Amino acid sequence: MNPNELRKHFPILHQEVNGQPLVYLDSAATSQKPVEVIEALDKYYRGYNSNVHRGVHTLGTRATDAYEGAREKVRKFINASSTEEVIFTRGTTTALNTVARSYGSANLSEGDEIVISHMEHHSNIIPWQQIAKETGASLKYVDLQEDGTISLEAMRNTVTPNTKIVSIMHVSNVLGVINPIKEIAKIAHENGAIMVVDGAQSTPHLKVDVQDLDCDFFAFSGHKMVGPTGIGVLYGKKEHLEKMEPIEFGGEMIDFVGLYESTWKELPWKFEGGTPIIAGAIGLGAAIDFLENVGMENIEAHEHKLAAYALERMSTVEGIRIFGPKNANQRAGVITFNIDDVHPHDVATVLDADGIAVRAGHHCAQPLMKWLNVSATARASFYLYNTEEEIDKLVAGLVKTKEYFSNVF
Repeated sequence: MNPNELRKHFPILHQEVNGQPLVYLDSAATSQKPVEVIEALDKYYRGYNSNVHRGVHTLGTRATDAYEGAREKVRKFINASSTEEVIFTRGTTTALNTVARSYGSANLSEGDEIVISHMEHHSNIIPWQQIAKETGASLKYVDLQEDGTISLEAMRNTVTPNTKIVSIMHVSNVLGVINPIKEIAKIAHENGAIMVVDGAQSTPHLKVDVQDLDCDFFAFSGHKMVGPTGIGVLYGKKEHLEKMEPIEFGGEMIDFVGLYESTWKELPWKFEGGTPIIAGAIGLGAAIDFLENVGMENIEAHEHKLAAYALERMSTVEGIRIFGPKNANQRAGVITFNIDDVHPHDVATVLDADGIAVRAGHHCAQPLMKWLNVSATARASFYLYNTEEEIDKLVAGLVKTKEYFSNVF
């Protein structure tokens, strides 16, 4: 895998920002898009823009075939057993809210437990907070180890026979931690609970096999995996989805509508009310084609290499504190850090002046910020198009930032 060759597919990377070549290190927030995805969207809108499932005319048939073809690509990409288990959503947030609102409302009551962790993104915290309040269930947090990882022993001590739902992110968007989802799912199932996985940060970077993980639900977004914004996926085991009620009602998801009663379509369409995200799904299908042509194993190996290089190089910066595991094999391509006496937003601002894009803030993970005893952090995140030379530029920028603020104060 040659990242310099891959960069040729990404038009946005070939520009200057503030007079410097763009160094884009914010793919954990959203990835850039290859020309293949951009052209797939353009082809749909120029050539066969139409609604799906409804019409028998040629454009409608072409759009439906492309939309449902994208669903099959998703099924194969995550190894779901059937397209009935693949539901298109607006993104990870919508997918997790669907599980909480539909499955959680129907299966939780007073005395039941929902287990999550301190590292979760707000999208995997707030829905469970709300459902816990409504049902009387309690929300429990598994303790993290000093390096931010979850031990299986802590998981076994937290999950009990009263636990009905365990919901854990596959990869942390702050710490880069790769959580042992397969083993956690086993613990959940041994206690009669279901396993929900936030896969927003894993699906773009690792080979995901939902059957091997044995998770009950798995959520991810297209825009973090070189696809369009506004499209995501909820995978769910058919046995659960069949029993669940939809949470959005209207066109597309109905079978029969009477004056006072209605019935729903079969899976997966009963969860896709209204005109679906047609262009987004088609773009996601093109993104999957692109990633599979590169090879998910190649992407994972490249990011581990970058993470190891970044950990080594960044650790030479005076006053830097890097959060998460020090072993690159325990983490994805995310490095979150702070520099002594320099606010993360100031770090990001100085770097931006040199064309280097990093994220600063709480990263939609305020409970984790509290656990880390910080108000905010800076984050550099890498993807298939990043290079070691860009990490060198980042390190040089951090040294410059440190020197600048040392001289100011």
